[in-house]
Amino acid sequence: MTEASITIKELNRFPVKGLSADPLTFVNLVAGEGIPGDRLFGFARFNSGFDPKDPKPLPKDRFVVLLKVAGLAGLRTTFHDETQELEIRQGDNTQTFDMRDPEASTKAARHLHEALELSDPHPPTFVSSAPHRFTDVSVVSPQMMNAISVLNLNSVRDMEKRIDAKIHPDRFRANVVIDGLPPYAELDAVGNVLDFGEVSFRILSRTKRCAATEVNPETAERDLKIPYLLRKELGHTDMGVYVEVVSGGTLNVEQAGGLKLP
Repeated sequence: MTEASITIKELNRFPVKGLSADPLTFVNLVAGEGIPGDRLFGFARFNSGFDPKDPKPLPKDRFVVLLKVAGLAGLRTTFHDETQELEIRQGDNTQTFDMRDPEASTKAARHLHEALELSDPHPPTFVSSAPHRFTDVSVVSPQMMNAISVLNLNSVRDMEKRIDAKIHPDRFRANVVIDGLPPYAELDAVGNVLDFGEVSFRILSRTKRCAATEVNPETAERDLKIPYLLRKELGHTDMGVYVEVVSGGTLNVEQAGGLKLP
């Protein structure tokens, strides 16, 4: 049984944990794997404990992320896969760093440290250890490390009505943004399947929201206590779900699909 017609409105990957989204028009997915290129890099904070030679999942606050650094939302970044160049734009100032060059990656880290006025005594370190991913739920299991985040726009719209305030969907940094499901239907569908043509997702868990969602992506200010408001209105802090790829294939923006229930 399939319920509700769903449309994919956005596809995003986040090459560097905590930095800007890279909008996609399509993505090729493989069963059991995440969005290609998603969160394969990160800026580990001073004394994070991350060892690229022996990568272990670490809590998100060991990295430069919105949870601790609201000013990240004021930066616009682009990461180029082929050249591994990282562009960091702050207002009219744009700097480009070749992250394959240790000296350049150190300069990029120093630039972030200064631009964001980080309180750490030393700049962060640019790290990667593919196929290790720096997803927020990587600490849960290898399966969750490759999970893909899905956001239902109707759930966001319902919260907007409840609190009488605009909630930009970018607060939730989702890989896949869908429209068409009733509000919060995704939260009650854990264990069920989202079908989009040849691509199928199994819903693994709800996404519990943290203080990172308090940051307005347009102003870089903490202006809405999203976790508090979710708990006040709904009795929990969940918005969106994590899914795993069950059947791979090509996923496109504006592609239609449905929620398959038993």
